Amino acid sequence: MLRIVNAKINIGLQIVRRREDGYHELRTVFCPIGLYAGTPENPEPFCDMLEVLPRAEAGFEVELLGCKMECPLEKNLVYRAAEKYFSELATPGFGARVILEKHLPDGAGCGGGSADAAMTLEQLSALDSALNGDRSDFRPRDKARLSELALQLGADCPFFLENSPAYAWGIGEMLEPIELDIKGRWLVLVKPDVYISTREAFAGVTPHEPDFDLRRLREIPIEEWRAVVHNDFEDSIFPQHPELREIKERLYGGGALYASMTGSGSSVYGIYENEARAREAYAEMSDVTTFEGAYLLKM
Repeated sequence: MLRIVNAKINIGLQIVRRREDGYHELRTVFCPIGLYAGTPENPEPFCDMLEVLPRAEAGFEVELLGCKMECPLEKNLVYRAAEKYFSELATPGFGARVILEKHLPDGAGCGGGSADAAMTLEQLSALDSALNGDRSDFRPRDKARLSELALQLGADCPFFLENSPAYAWGIGEMLEPIELDIKGRWLVLVKPDVYISTREAFAGVTPHEPDFDLRRLREIPIEEWRAVVHNDFEDSIFPQHPELREIKERLYGGGALYASMTGSGSSVYGIYENEARAREAYAEMSDVTTFEGAYLLKM
Protein backbone atom coordinates (compact mmCIF):
# COMPACT_ATOMS: atom_id res chain seq x y z
CA MET A 1 0.00 0.00 0.00
CA LEU A 2 1.64 3.18 -1.24
CA ARG A 3 0.54 6.61 -0.03
CA ILE A 4 1.64 10.04 -1.23
CA VAL A 5 1.94 12.27 1.85
CA ASN A 6 1.17 15.96 1.38
CA ALA A 7 1.79 18.95 3.66
CA LYS A 8 -0.21 22.01 4.84
CA ILE A 9 -0.04 25.76 5.21
CA ASN A 10 -1.61 27.99 7.84
CA ILE A 11 -3.80 30.79 6.53
CA GLY A 12 -3.77 33.15 9.46
CA LEU A 13 -2.53 32.11 12.89
CA GLN A 14 -3.88 33.89 15.95
CA ILE A 15 -2.38 33.35 19.42
CA VAL A 16 -5.32 34.02 21.73
CA ARG A 17 -4.09 33.20 25.25
CA ARG A 18 -1.72 31.07 27.29
CA ARG A 19 -3.56 28.19 28.91
CA GLU A 20 -3.09 26.84 32.42
CA ASP A 21 -1.56 23.65 30.98
CA GLY A 22 1.23 25.71 29.39
CA TYR A 23 -0.05 25.43 25.84
CA HIS A 24 -1.34 28.38 23.84
CA GLU A 25 -4.91 28.73 22.61
CA LEU A 26 -4.86 29.51 18.90
CA ARG A 27 -7.06 30.07 15.89
CA THR A 28 -5.95 29.16 12.36
CA VAL A 29 -7.02 27.70 9.04
CA PHE A 30 -5.20 24.60 7.85
CA CYS A 31 -5.07 24.13 4.10
CA PRO A 32 -3.51 21.04 2.47
CA ILE A 33 -0.83 21.64 -0.15
CA GLY A 34 0.98 19.25 -2.46
CA LEU A 35 -2.11 17.21 -3.30
CA TYR A 36 -1.23 17.38 -7.00
CA ALA A 37 2.54 17.04 -6.57
CA GLY A 38 4.08 14.54 -8.98
CA THR A 39 1.05 14.47 -11.30
CA PRO A 40 1.15 15.64 -14.94
CA GLU A 41 -0.64 18.83 -13.82
CA ASN A 42 2.03 19.63 -11.25
CA PRO A 43 5.11 17.46 -11.81
CA GLU A 44 7.34 19.28 -9.30
CA PRO A 45 7.83 16.93 -6.31
CA PHE A 46 6.60 18.16 -2.94
CA CYS A 47 5.54 15.12 -0.96
CA ASP A 48 6.78 12.16 1.02
CA MET A 49 6.19 8.57 -0.06
CA LEU A 50 4.88 6.14 2.54
CA GLU A 51 4.62 2.42 1.87
CA VAL A 52 3.08 -0.07 4.30
CA LEU A 53 3.57 -3.75 3.49
CA PRO A 54 2.49 -6.98 5.20
CA ARG A 55 5.12 -8.63 7.38
CA ALA A 56 5.16 -12.34 8.14
CA GLU A 57 6.09 -11.81 11.78
CA ALA A 58 3.81 -9.98 14.18
CA GLY A 59 4.88 -6.44 15.03
CA PHE A 60 6.44 -3.75 12.88
CA GLU A 61 9.68 -2.46 11.41
CA VAL A 62 10.37 1.02 10.02
CA GLU A 63 12.80 2.02 7.28
CA LEU A 64 13.62 5.66 6.55
CA LEU A 65 14.87 6.71 3.11
CA GLY A 66 15.39 10.00 1.28
CA CYS A 67 16.37 13.17 3.13
CA LYS A 68 18.36 12.55 6.28
CA MET A 69 16.51 13.22 9.51
CA GLU A 70 18.47 14.39 12.55
CA CYS A 71 16.88 12.19 15.21
CA PRO A 72 17.12 8.57 16.39
CA LEU A 73 14.73 6.18 14.64
CA GLU A 74 12.74 5.60 17.85
CA LYS A 75 11.95 9.32 18.11
CA ASN A 76 10.80 9.69 14.50
CA LEU A 77 7.06 10.38 14.30
CA VAL A 78 6.50 7.52 11.85
CA TYR A 79 8.09 5.06 14.27
CA ARG A 80 6.14 6.51 17.18
CA ALA A 81 2.89 6.30 15.18
CA ALA A 82 3.52 2.64 14.36
CA GLU A 83 4.41 1.97 18.00
CA LYS A 84 1.13 3.51 19.16
CA TYR A 85 -0.93 1.64 16.58
CA PHE A 86 0.56 -1.72 17.51
CA SER A 87 0.28 -1.11 21.25
CA GLU A 88 -3.36 0.02 21.14
CA LEU A 89 -5.19 -0.99 17.96
CA ALA A 90 -3.46 -3.76 16.02
CA THR A 91 -5.15 -7.11 15.52
CA PRO A 92 -3.22 -9.88 17.34
CA GLY A 93 -0.65 -11.38 14.98
CA PHE A 94 -0.70 -8.42 12.59
CA GLY A 95 2.69 -7.50 11.16
CA ALA A 96 3.74 -4.63 8.91
CA ARG A 97 6.81 -3.04 7.37
CA VAL A 98 6.66 0.75 7.10
CA ILE A 99 8.92 2.51 4.60
CA LEU A 100 9.10 6.32 4.49
CA GLU A 101 10.89 8.11 1.66
CA LYS A 102 11.34 11.66 2.96
CA HIS A 103 11.33 14.69 0.65
CA LEU A 104 9.24 17.36 2.41
CA PRO A 105 11.49 19.99 3.99
CA ASP A 106 12.14 19.72 7.72
CA GLY A 107 11.42 22.65 10.05
CA ALA A 108 9.33 24.36 7.41
CA GLY A 109 6.09 24.96 9.31
CA CYS A 110 4.30 22.71 6.79
CA GLY A 111 3.50 19.80 9.11
CA GLY A 112 5.48 17.22 7.14
CA GLY A 113 6.30 15.08 10.17
CA SER A 114 2.72 15.27 11.44
CA ALA A 115 1.42 14.23 8.02
CA ASP A 116 3.79 11.24 7.96
CA ALA A 117 2.56 10.14 11.38
CA ALA A 118 -1.13 10.53 10.52
CA MET A 119 -0.76 8.64 7.24
CA THR A 120 1.16 5.87 9.02
CA LEU A 121 -1.76 5.37 11.39
CA GLU A 122 -4.25 5.46 8.51
CA GLN A 123 -2.33 3.03 6.31
CA LEU A 124 -1.62 0.58 9.11
CA SER A 125 -5.30 0.56 9.99
CA ALA A 126 -6.28 0.06 6.36
CA LEU A 127 -3.87 -2.84 5.88
CA ASP A 128 -4.90 -4.40 9.19
CA SER A 129 -8.54 -4.14 8.14
CA ALA A 130 -7.81 -5.66 4.74
CA LEU A 131 -5.91 -8.61 6.17
CA ASN A 132 -8.01 -9.29 9.24
CA GLY A 133 -11.40 -7.67 8.69
CA ASP A 134 -13.38 -6.47 5.70
CA ARG A 135 -11.08 -7.30 2.78
CA SER A 136 -13.27 -5.33 0.35
CA ASP A 137 -12.70 -2.05 2.18
CA PHE A 138 -9.30 -0.42 2.68
CA ARG A 139 -10.71 2.46 4.73
CA PRO A 140 -9.63 2.71 8.38
CA ARG A 141 -11.96 0.92 10.73
CA ASP A 142 -12.25 3.58 13.39
CA LYS A 143 -11.24 7.10 12.35
CA ALA A 144 -12.26 8.56 15.71
CA ARG A 145 -9.83 6.26 17.50
CA LEU A 146 -7.12 7.05 14.97
CA SER A 147 -7.68 10.76 15.62
CA GLU A 148 -7.16 10.19 19.35
CA LEU A 149 -3.85 8.47 18.67
CA ALA A 150 -2.87 11.13 16.13
CA LEU A 151 -3.44 13.89 18.68
CA GLN A 152 -1.02 12.19 21.07
CA LEU A 153 1.65 12.60 18.38
CA GLY A 154 0.99 16.25 17.50
CA ALA A 155 -1.74 18.88 17.64
CA ASP A 156 -1.99 19.11 13.84
CA CYS A 157 -1.82 15.35 13.19
CA PRO A 158 -5.63 14.80 13.23
CA PHE A 159 -6.00 17.37 10.44
CA PHE A 160 -4.19 15.11 7.99
CA LEU A 161 -6.69 12.31 8.54
CA GLU A 162 -9.33 14.60 6.96
CA ASN A 163 -6.91 16.45 4.65
CA SER A 164 -9.25 19.22 3.54
CA PRO A 165 -9.39 22.93 4.52
CA ALA A 166 -10.39 23.33 8.16
CA TYR A 167 -10.76 26.07 10.74
CA ALA A 168 -8.81 24.95 13.83
CA TRP A 169 -8.88 26.10 17.42
CA GLY A 170 -7.80 24.89 20.86
CA ILE A 171 -4.15 23.90 20.35
CA GLY A 172 -5.03 23.08 16.75
CA GLU A 173 -6.83 19.83 17.40
CA MET A 174 -10.42 21.14 17.18
CA LEU A 175 -11.42 21.16 13.53
CA GLU A 176 -14.33 22.55 11.53
CA PRO A 177 -14.49 22.10 7.73
CA ILE A 178 -14.30 25.36 5.82
CA GLU A 179 -14.82 26.10 2.14
CA LEU A 180 -12.16 28.24 0.47
CA ASP A 181 -12.16 29.76 -3.01
CA ILE A 182 -8.72 28.44 -3.97
CA LYS A 183 -9.46 26.11 -6.88
CA GLY A 184 -7.30 27.00 -9.86
CA ARG A 185 -4.87 29.06 -7.76
CA TRP A 186 -1.16 28.32 -7.54
CA LEU A 187 1.22 28.51 -4.62
CA VAL A 188 4.91 29.38 -4.39
CA LEU A 189 6.50 28.23 -1.15
CA VAL A 190 10.02 29.26 -0.14
CA LYS A 191 12.05 27.45 2.53
CA PRO A 192 15.03 29.59 3.58
CA ASP A 193 18.07 28.23 5.37
CA VAL A 194 16.63 29.22 8.76
CA TYR A 195 15.63 27.08 11.74
CA ILE A 196 13.21 28.47 14.32
CA SER A 197 12.65 26.67 17.62
CA THR A 198 9.26 26.62 19.32
CA ARG A 199 10.71 28.68 22.19
CA GLU A 200 11.99 31.32 19.78
CA ALA A 201 8.68 31.41 17.93
CA PHE A 202 6.67 32.18 21.07
CA ALA A 203 9.17 34.69 22.46
CA GLY A 204 7.75 38.15 21.95
CA VAL A 205 4.26 36.96 21.00
CA THR A 206 1.58 38.82 22.92
CA PRO A 207 -1.63 36.77 23.07
CA HIS A 208 -4.75 38.75 22.26
CA GLU A 209 -8.33 38.37 21.11
CA PRO A 210 -8.30 38.37 17.30
CA ASP A 211 -9.75 41.27 15.35
CA PHE A 212 -10.90 38.98 12.53
CA ASP A 213 -12.81 35.69 12.64
CA LEU A 214 -10.94 33.35 10.30
CA ARG A 215 -14.15 31.47 9.56
CA ARG A 216 -15.07 34.51 7.45
CA LEU A 217 -12.32 33.66 4.94
CA ARG A 218 -14.93 31.95 2.80
CA GLU A 219 -16.88 35.23 2.58
CA ILE A 220 -14.14 37.48 1.22
CA PRO A 221 -11.95 37.25 -1.90
CA ILE A 222 -8.29 36.33 -1.55
CA GLU A 223 -7.29 39.82 -2.68
CA GLU A 224 -8.72 41.19 0.59
CA TRP A 225 -7.01 38.69 2.93
CA ARG A 226 -3.87 40.82 3.14
CA ALA A 227 -5.70 43.51 5.12
CA VAL A 228 -7.25 41.23 7.75
CA VAL A 229 -5.45 37.86 7.87
CA HIS A 230 -2.21 37.73 9.87
CA ASN A 231 0.16 35.14 11.32
CA ASP A 232 0.95 36.40 14.83
CA PHE A 233 4.30 34.58 14.84
CA GLU A 234 5.55 37.05 12.25
CA ASP A 235 5.53 39.75 14.96
CA SER A 236 8.23 37.98 16.98
CA ILE A 237 10.09 36.15 14.21
CA PHE A 238 10.49 38.77 11.49
CA PRO A 239 12.53 41.15 13.69
CA GLN A 240 14.91 38.27 14.46
CA HIS A 241 15.00 36.96 10.89
CA PRO A 242 14.43 39.92 8.54
CA GLU A 243 15.14 37.70 5.53
CA LEU A 244 11.71 36.11 6.09
CA ARG A 245 10.02 39.51 5.84
CA GLU A 246 12.00 40.12 2.66
CA ILE A 247 10.75 36.88 1.13
CA LYS A 248 7.16 37.84 1.93
CA GLU A 249 7.66 41.26 0.32
CA ARG A 250 9.23 39.69 -2.76
CA LEU A 251 6.29 37.32 -3.14
CA TYR A 252 3.90 40.26 -3.03
CA GLY A 253 6.15 42.12 -5.46
CA GLY A 254 5.84 39.14 -7.80
CA GLY A 255 2.06 39.43 -7.86
CA ALA A 256 0.92 37.26 -4.95
CA LEU A 257 -2.71 37.74 -3.98
CA TYR A 258 -1.81 36.81 -0.41
CA ALA A 259 1.51 35.96 1.26
CA SER A 260 2.38 34.77 4.76
CA MET A 261 4.72 32.72 6.89
CA THR A 262 3.22 29.31 7.64
CA GLY A 263 3.03 27.91 11.16
CA SER A 264 5.93 29.10 13.30
CA GLY A 265 8.15 29.13 10.23
CA SER A 266 10.42 29.16 8.57
CA SER A 267 8.67 28.76 5.19
CA VAL A 268 6.87 31.67 3.54
CA TYR A 269 4.30 31.22 0.79
CA GLY A 270 2.42 33.27 -1.77
CA ILE A 271 -0.90 32.43 -3.45
CA TYR A 272 -1.16 33.45 -7.12
CA GLU A 273 -4.05 33.94 -9.50
CA ASN A 274 -2.80 31.43 -12.07
CA GLU A 275 0.10 29.18 -13.02
CA ALA A 276 1.78 31.73 -15.29
CA ARG A 277 2.12 34.37 -12.55
CA ALA A 278 3.20 31.77 -10.01
CA ARG A 279 5.78 30.31 -12.38
CA GLU A 280 7.37 33.74 -12.85
CA ALA A 281 7.71 34.19 -9.08
CA TYR A 282 8.96 30.63 -8.69
CA ALA A 283 11.67 31.19 -11.31
CA GLU A 284 12.88 34.26 -9.41
CA MET A 285 12.93 32.49 -6.07
CA SER A 286 14.62 29.38 -7.48
CA ASP A 287 17.65 31.46 -8.44
CA VAL A 288 18.39 32.42 -4.81
CA THR A 289 21.23 30.16 -3.69
CA THR A 290 20.72 30.87 0.02
CA PHE A 291 17.29 29.21 0.04
CA GLU A 292 17.00 25.52 0.91
CA GLY A 293 14.24 25.23 -1.65
CA ALA A 294 11.44 26.88 -3.61
CA TYR A 295 8.34 24.96 -4.69
CA LEU A 296 5.58 25.54 -7.25
CA LEU A 297 2.29 23.89 -6.29
CA LYS A 298 -1.21 23.69 -7.70
CA MET A 299 -3.85 24.30 -5.05
